[in-house]
Amino acid sequence: MSNFIKGFALTSCLALMGFFLAKLSFFEALHLSPLIIAIVLAACLSPLYLKVHSNFDKGVSFSAKKLLRFGIILYGFNVSLLDIANVGISGVLLALCVVVFVLGLGIYIGVRYFKIDKELAILISGGSAICGAAAVLALESAFRSKAQKSVIAISSVVVFGLLSMLVYPLLYFSGILPFDDTQMGVYIGLTLHEVANVVGAASSISDESAAVAIIIKMIRVILLVPVLLILPLCFSKSEQGEKRKLHIPYFALAFLAVIIFHSFVSLPEFLLDFFKILCVLSLSAAMAALGLQIDLKSFASLGKDAFKLAFVLFVILLVLGFVLVFFFVR
Repeated sequence: MSNFIKGFALTSCLALMGFFLAKLSFFEALHLSPLIIAIVLAACLSPLYLKVHSNFDKGVSFSAKKLLRFGIILYGFNVSLLDIANVGISGVLLALCVVVFVLGLGIYIGVRYFKIDKELAILISGGSAICGAAAVLALESAFRSKAQKSVIAISSVVVFGLLSMLVYPLLYFSGILPFDDTQMGVYIGLTLHEVANVVGAASSISDESAAVAIIIKMIRVILLVPVLLILPLCFSKSEQGEKRKLHIPYFALAFLAVIIFHSFVSLPEFLLDFFKILCVLSLSAAMAALGLQIDLKSFASLGKDAFKLAFVLFVILLVLGFVLVFFFVR
């Protein structure tokens, strides 16, 4: 029991540190979420942790698996079906086009041209196409992937998510992008990785742009549910061609149930805020657990091609989003 308590306490402390550091003006200006800060802090401790992991591994494993799924379920309180209704069928179709195209092409390019492990290609492509680190974590849980793959995928997705957040406003204010505020909101919502990236980029343009961007982004988040249910079925064979046990991601159904509940039941504001904070802390603890398990040698050997794939997907999102908004959003 002491092993569990110590491991859980360690990830909880890192999650709390990430949560409070994210509130500081320096990190707020960079729009770094508590999840990202928590995994960076944990990664710095990983060499020390790996030497004494047998004293903490039960609690750390609990955070990486159980708390992760719990956090994904609570993430549903950030989304409502009204978000979809507000942008109409065209917004849904555009978001669906981006998710399907980027996810499918990313997996193909990663496996075929960069010779990346199939699961790693799925994690990177899912993070780029849907909602960054949260999507990587959810897919990792659905596929029961190794923590090392998740860390590599999250790292690569986060880098280009932050880059996007800085580049898009520059392109807009320089006059390179021929979009108005609403179109820019759609463009940002369709193509940026993290919810925090979307908020950071769109809010620097206008309130109108931010409102549209967040709604479009939330549609991409909702699409995480069918992706979690369909992808494990499509890739039910191992790399060696052997049939592997299929794990149904029931937490994805629970995530959808929370979205529906949140859409039709009005909760008191304080309770809604509590669930959202609990969601952030749970996912931050899961990220910390992943960060603690980083093997730097393995990371260095696998990370290069992962970053190449993430860069290619960054460019694809930039171009695909431009084409869709230019021709279909008027």
